[in-house]
Amino acid sequence: MTRSMRLTVAALVLVLACATANAHRNATGIVKQRMDAMTSIAGAMKALRAMMRGKQPYDIEQVRLHSRTIAAHGGERMTVLFPEGSMQHPTRAKPSIWRDWDRFSAMARELARYADALAAAASNERLSARGGGGAGAGLTPLQTGSKDLAAAAPDAVFERLQQTCSDCHRAFREKSELPVLQRWAAVPDPRGPFSPASSAAAR
Repeated sequence: MTRSMRLTVAALVLVLACATANAHRNATGIVKQRMDAMTSIAGAMKALRAMMRGKQPYDIEQVRLHSRTIAAHGGERMTVLFPEGSMQHPTRAKPSIWRDWDRFSAMARELARYADALAAAASNERLSARGGGGAGAGLTPLQTGSKDLAAAAPDAVFERLQQTCSDCHRAFREKSELPVLQRWAAVPDPRGPFSPASSAAAR
């Protein structure tokens, strides 16, 4: 990647970060409260993912800390932030939340449950330490009780937690336009940052 391309990517990252910050700054009331809660969850998930993927050293106490952060925003503490009809800009909540409230509530409870289980399982032997791996590895569909989860490998429980987040976002959160810009930023136009194609992509 050339220097000009690196500068373009860096500038876009800054723009994307500012756009996200502005969206939260413009939010008010209950929408701001839940956006702040989701930001806390996202930060904790990012830190956990880095440790589970080996990008950061695995730290048992940090796993517990981030897991408890997520658990603190799950269950009823999450659903109370979604009173019916709270669709004020810049929310990304879908109306389907209230059409399928039982499913949304179940996912909120599941989030807290898996996060609590990960905190309990943090000191267990990891799948990666014994050559295992894969989404949900080490947990069969029947192993869903709290005792089973607490005794499981932490990376297996994390995959369950991550899948719950993904399923909830897919069903109940509007997609952002930001990932489109991020994909463009990751593959700069070979003709340079100010080529016609690059300018069109930026718009």
